[in-house]
Amino acid sequence: MNEQKGLKFSTAGNLIIGLVGIVVAELSHSQAIMLDGVFNLIYFVTGLFTLKVARLVLSGDDERFPVGYGFFESLINGIKGLMVLGISVMALIGAVEALVAGGRVITLGYATAYGVCATVAGWSLALVTHRAAQKSGSPLLKADAENWLVNGAISSAVLLAFICVYLIQQTRFSHLTPYIDPLLVLVVVLISISVPIRMAWKALMELLNRAPSPEVVQGVEQAVEASLINLPVVESFVRVLQPGRTRMVSVHVVLPEDYAITGLGQLDGIRAEVLAALEKLHRPTIVDVIFTADRLWGAPIESL
Repeated sequence: MNEQKGLKFSTAGNLIIGLVGIVVAELSHSQAIMLDGVFNLIYFVTGLFTLKVARLVLSGDDERFPVGYGFFESLINGIKGLMVLGISVMALIGAVEALVAGGRVITLGYATAYGVCATVAGWSLALVTHRAAQKSGSPLLKADAENWLVNGAISSAVLLAFICVYLIQQTRFSHLTPYIDPLLVLVVVLISISVPIRMAWKALMELLNRAPSPEVVQGVEQAVEASLINLPVVESFVRVLQPGRTRMVSVHVVLPEDYAITGLGQLDGIRAEVLAALEKLHRPTIVDVIFTADRLWGAPIESL
């Protein structure tokens, strides 16, 4: 399954589960199911934009966006993370208010049926999107796969809670059943809230042009160094960014002032070697290799 098909499949799943969740929540009076339904509808709305962004990223750069559309991937993931975080906080507040007010009575039949269907659908879509993300290398699909993992876990917890409600109703602790639904919302939000926080933070750092992990940067530096092994390199400066799936590498190579080149073709050949080495690590990669005799043009300002 390619990226577009995977995203469409995921978006359709969000819409169906979201609508069903809202309807069942009204019938069963379950805030936990309402939370699940709202989450899925949010993913559906952002999924429509995700499909558009995925096509733009593949189109490359143009006059309006000279470095391409890679940053749009980070923007979409950041918006999705913030929206889910906002709903989570609202659900958390609602759950606390419900607990203080004496809990919430739910209709078990509808709720349990939804729990079964949502659990099966959530884990199935998590598996499908995870495989599609691995095959395509799409950060958009990877984010969707993480969302479905959380979705599957939430649905499983909801189903388990409803089974517990049914069992408790048959005991002398039946007076506690109204508290289970808001408690479930509370627990689910506290467990899953790290996912939207992590997603939004990662996207923000990418939008602020922070370098990727030290392991990624070190791998890029080693590949560049190996590609320049036949040059009398005085010093080199490598900068790495990775908004979404696109890795952007800038290399400034300081050569001796008396180094003679046979022509521009020689330098272009070196650039091609650097790009080939970097593409073995990650695709797509955009690289600029600049040759100079003065480190002023490439050194970080703090080292001048």
